[in-house]
Amino acid sequence: MRITALIAASAAALALAACQPAATDKAEDAAADATDAAATATDAAATADAAATDAAAAATDAAAAAAPAADAAAAPAADAAAAPAAPAAAH
Repeated sequence: MRITALIAASAAALALAACQPAATDKAEDAAADATDAAATATDAAATADAAATDAAAAATDAAAAAAPAADAAAAPAADAAAAPAAPAAAH
């Protein structure tokens, strides 16, 4: 009976020992995957930051290009507001 228990315990210990490298490999793979994901997230953040910078520059350029047109459109309205009222025609 003791020999059977010893064999069963040995088999369990061997099975447990056989599983340990697989668990270590999985942990190493998970760590590598996490590192890759962090690098990808960093690249995505840099890309988003560059896109935001480009969008801000484009908005500034568009505002600078639109300013003369807005000034030209506002000039007739300002002239009309500054013009004296026409005298009323006598009936």
